Amino acid sequence: MMAAVCAARAGAAVTILEHMDRVGKKILSTGNGKCNYTNSKQGLSCYRGETPAFVLPILEQFSFKDTIRFFSELGIYPKNRNGYFYPASGQASSVLDVLRMELAKQKVHIVTDCIIHEVENTKKGFRIRTNKDVFAGDACIFACGLKAFPKSGSDGSAFPYIEGFGHTFIDVVPALVQLKAKQSFFKSIAGIRSDILVKIYENKDLICQDRGEVQITEYGISGIPVFQVSRFASKALHQGKQVAARLDFMPDLSPGELTDMLQSRFYRFGGGKDCEQAMIGLFSKKLIPLFLKECEISLHKPAEQITQGEIERLAGYIKNMPVDITGTKGFESAQVCAGGVDTKELHPKTLESKLVPGLFFAGEVIDIDGICGGYNLQWAWSSGYVAGTWAAAPQRNDI
Repeated sequence: MMAAVCAARAGAAVTILEHMDRVGKKILSTGNGKCNYTNSKQGLSCYRGETPAFVLPILEQFSFKDTIRFFSELGIYPKNRNGYFYPASGQASSVLDVLRMELAKQKVHIVTDCIIHEVENTKKGFRIRTNKDVFAGDACIFACGLKAFPKSGSDGSAFPYIEGFGHTFIDVVPALVQLKAKQSFFKSIAGIRSDILVKIYENKDLICQDRGEVQITEYGISGIPVFQVSRFASKALHQGKQVAARLDFMPDLSPGELTDMLQSRFYRFGGGKDCEQAMIGLFSKKLIPLFLKECEISLHKPAEQITQGEIERLAGYIKNMPVDITGTKGFESAQVCAGGVDTKELHPKTLESKLVPGLFFAGEVIDIDGICGGYNLQWAWSSGYVAGTWAAAPQRNDI
């Protein structure tokens, strides 16, 4: 939609070929239905891919400030929540509505329920054969997403046509997604939400970490910190590597400080309590039995009788709970994907193919993914602006 609006504003006649019954359905699920459409904090640390720096010339052409101005002009009043921007209406549908209205204003032709059968590059331009008709154009933009949340339309069905032009995909895997664990005890602690530092290990090497509210589920772990590290776990799993997580349930304390705290709870204030009772008020009642059992400490052992070695073992487990990661919740649950069209095959200023003149790419289909917080939508707006503007530029063949 962004590419279409910007190409039309630049003077091109534009047609969107959409295989769903309506354009833009995926927007409705963003930000838990509230659409966190950008973020004031921008930088390389917010974007990922084989070459994250690829985003820089794109963001220079259409920045965070440009996004705020663009949507404000369409009618979206920005609501700033610590740098995370939402429409003041609190509804993702507002963002979709104003984009659809602008498409209509710019006289963009939209063909829905349109199934692609063939995409050809001819001497006269691009020829696209579909179940509805045959369409032709001087330029063609693939803004089809990858495979995340396929019910919204991004199902990978355009991949064969992209590869038919000679383009290659960096491995496409789920990102911003929940992680599954091997341990059976997760069923007993499901429902817990806690401030946890999550570390991800690939073949015993630490590769990433994030901290925040983690949700314990029957199958494993979820929550924003898990989403932030999931693309690295997903990549490693795809490559057949061993992946493990380590959960720190007391990230503000060092192992020594936690040991001292536990000593105080058991020895100084543990009179008349057993080990389980001595930990009440420190952790969820679901977690306490698990911690003690995993450390082979009897729940009903008098608190004052716990040994120094048991306290140190308990502190170590709380700070470094091992979890074997067996997989993700898959493309169906993923907010975005990691991977996509190799950025080495695209002009970094225009997003035009280096292999096929007149062929452009925008959004998630490119090997760029953002962290949680509005970054994937910012990439959609910025890359859509660039692809649409340059696709419509009469001088593009001179670039």
